[in-house]
Amino acid sequence: MPDTTRYEDLQARLGYIFRDLAFLRLALTHPSVVHERESSMQTNQRLEFLGDAVLQLVLTRELYEKFPAFSEGPLTKARAKLVNRHTLAERARHLGIGQYLILSRGEDLHNGRERLSTLADTYEALLGAILLDGGFDAAREFILGQFQTAFGGLSGIPILENPKGELQELLQSGSAEAPHYQAVSAIGPDHDRVFECTVHHGGVELARGQGRSKKAAQSEAASAALAKLREKKEVST
Repeated sequence: MPDTTRYEDLQARLGYIFRDLAFLRLALTHPSVVHERESSMQTNQRLEFLGDAVLQLVLTRELYEKFPAFSEGPLTKARAKLVNRHTLAERARHLGIGQYLILSRGEDLHNGRERLSTLADTYEALLGAILLDGGFDAAREFILGQFQTAFGGLSGIPILENPKGELQELLQSGSAEAPHYQAVSAIGPDHDRVFECTVHHGGVELARGQGRSKKAAQSEAASAALAKLREKKEVST
């Protein structure tokens, strides 16, 4: 089957038509084929390297511009959440990339078309192929279109895993004093208690939080304080 026909459906799903289908074919060529065919055959590993770089750059800029109140730490964590291998593999599955992969017979027999690492790597290689075929603007448009669908247009930064650490980092960027927490109440029987904690800085209560443990209540208080501080910063800018 000619490439122009073979890849019609895939390009329709991508929303991008390749000027040179050799780039697309290369992006779909798994390294396993080298062991079965001529050793000089090119695979998608170099494109994967390129695609990873353009993905990082595009999303870094998007996060930087959309969230001016966030420091480097939260932005780095947010980007890591957006580009983890599970997310990239899921994007590849959504596009149906697996059925178009060019694999060795052994890799194909061992479910290579659904392997998480293979799909994530191929997705990055695809981004590299679009960059080479259509330029940076085409790659950027494709990436933002993909991630707008997956993450609601990046309208909110991904939830932080360590709000207490993020709050301390934010506060200590302008003061040597660390925030401190105080348990103010514990309501309910021993097996079903709800704790309330406050977080303070510079003699001022920043926020309160509740949880099934003191640690959970402190995290909620830190999250609430972060939200207030960032909202205040956005209003003042």
